[in-house]
Amino acid sequence: MARALKADDTTKAIPVVMVTALDDRESRLRGLEAGAEEFVTKPVDRNELRIRVRNLLRLKDFSDFLANHNRILEEQVQERTAKVVRLNRVYSVLSGINTTIVRVHERDELFAEACKIAVEHGKFVMAWIGLFDPATQDVTPVAKAGRDEGYLDQIALTANEDAPDNCKLVARALSRLEPVVCNDISADEAMSQWRGEALKRGYRSAAVLPLLLDERPVGVFALYAPEPDFFDEQEMKLLVEMAGDISFALDHIANEEKLNYLAFYDALTGLPNRALFDDRMAQRLRTAGHEKSKMALVLIDLERFRAFNDTLGRSVADRLLKLVAERLQSVIFDRDSLVRLAQVQGDVFAGLFPDIKDEADIAHIVEEKIIGCLNQPFTIAGQDVRVSAKIGVALFPGDATEPDVLFSSAEAALRQAKDSSERYLFYARKMNAMVAERLKLENKLQRALEQEEFVLFYQPKVDLSSGRVAGLEALIRWNDPDGGLVMPMRFIPLLEETGMIVEVGTWAMKQAVSQYAAWQAAGLQPPPIAVNVSQVQLNRGDFVATVQRAIAIAGKPDHGLDLEITESMIMEDIESCIEKLKLIRELGVGISIDDFGTGHSSLRYLTRLPITALKIDRAFVQHMTTNADDVAIVSTVIALGHNLKLKVIAEGVETEEQSKFLRLLKCDEMQGYLFSKPVSAEQVPALLKRP
Repeated sequence: MARALKADDTTKAIPVVMVTALDDRESRLRGLEAGAEEFVTKPVDRNELRIRVRNLLRLKDFSDFLANHNRILEEQVQERTAKVVRLNRVYSVLSGINTTIVRVHERDELFAEACKIAVEHGKFVMAWIGLFDPATQDVTPVAKAGRDEGYLDQIALTANEDAPDNCKLVARALSRLEPVVCNDISADEAMSQWRGEALKRGYRSAAVLPLLLDERPVGVFALYAPEPDFFDEQEMKLLVEMAGDISFALDHIANEEKLNYLAFYDALTGLPNRALFDDRMAQRLRTAGHEKSKMALVLIDLERFRAFNDTLGRSVADRLLKLVAERLQSVIFDRDSLVRLAQVQGDVFAGLFPDIKDEADIAHIVEEKIIGCLNQPFTIAGQDVRVSAKIGVALFPGDATEPDVLFSSAEAALRQAKDSSERYLFYARKMNAMVAERLKLENKLQRALEQEEFVLFYQPKVDLSSGRVAGLEALIRWNDPDGGLVMPMRFIPLLEETGMIVEVGTWAMKQAVSQYAAWQAAGLQPPPIAVNVSQVQLNRGDFVATVQRAIAIAGKPDHGLDLEITESMIMEDIESCIEKLKLIRELGVGISIDDFGTGHSSLRYLTRLPITALKIDRAFVQHMTTNADDVAIVSTVIALGHNLKLKVIAEGVETEEQSKFLRLLKCDEMQGYLFSKPVSAEQVPALLKRP
């Protein structure tokens, strides 16, 4: 029976007293082996039995006490061991983040490292850091690590506790400026809305720590643990210390960024200072040197600015300086986002202009952009304030190839300008005269356009079979009130550079159509009038519409307009040109390829061009009577044109011998001084009446 009691887990702890008549040693051993704690031999003494039973029960109670005590101690050891492990993990996170703070000087990198350390060292399921915007009250996550799986995307992260779909832990941490803990996500009411999503990702407890600067919230650090009741008082002390360290690091980084900013930027205007400008200029000059491009350095010195300080006061003068910087920045960046503007002294600005075409290009910028914007008054405190400036310009690589030498050259030009009556000067004096002359010519051309000083002269194209005028080429002239009739080579290139050729070219087409109609009204039968088209005009998207408007002046299909285009212009964008020329041909406008043979046209493309005539360049015609190669070229062009059903016109015919050669080669028309130089509209009727 004793053996059965001891074998049963429910009764094995009950003390057994064996009452037996056997008193020998062997019987006692068998009883002890069976599990008996005491032996009482018969006859039984009741008092002895009672005492033995009482002693056994006392021993049993003491044994139970020891076992329970040991169990409690073991549980406490396990709990403390787990706590030590958790604390060690948090210590590891704290240590790792502090090491990162010493090493990292970029905010975003610090945040990313902090989240990574929290997950890897602290064994958190997920960690994230968000920045707080006081204006909107919103929090934007900027770094995270661990198991997010879209969790943050679902939640409204805001300091507003009443906002729908918000995270109450985040809202409370920001509004109360203290850590908020949820040690049981499965039961805490604050997590009721997002409980399922959190538990699905293994979040069992969470803590949100506000990041503070000067007692103001700048963000939060949120941690999610894989077990409930993770965050006790000791863990939170360490985590609060960690949040404080991160906040301190943010303050340090902000101050460091401010110091770095002030080292390279002006605190008032926000423009790069001389140190940063020199560095950027050196980089740009190296690039320009490799690309073989030109650059210009422009120094702008505000005149009498010290007087503004004295008369208007420091605050108004500072405001004026800031407005000047903003206006210069806007007009300069409007031209090219690669331009660099800097404030190299208190009232001296520097502009670095890449990829300029020539001196006239930068002169335009100085005149129209810089001086133009400074001519407008600045309104400060209800009053208009006007400023003026002296400007010095140095060119790369003409004036200098090294940054410091280029800057010194611009300073020298600025000093010269300040000592003269000129508003700006170039470092090279000869450039000042050239640019001044060019700008003067440009202004006169603008006036010529406004005052209708341009006129058309007409050179006839003669049919080589009949000798009669078969066409006219309109050639533009400028009737300058100061200098008489000016030839096109003096002003056409500048019209193209400035873009004025678009207006002048449009005028020429309209004038040709009007003149054709006028001759018809006078009873003449004028031939078509060809007007030359520039690359600038042809490249414009509205060119076809411009031609359409020009021929509309005639009010009838017989408008008399032809166009002449060089082959090099067409080859620049062949597909676009083909489409435009097709539309123009549909308007009844003839199209000639001018100076044919001097470009690089492809015969394959030539067959696709909707043209009506080829004009042989004068260079081949001039020597064809003495040069066999030129004869071969001229005859080849004539044969090619006829095979393509095109009319062929020879330019620059000045001798009878040339005209005879062209007749023998079956050329259709000729143009040149042999028949007539370009003449005015009043002289054309006489040419048309020649027999």
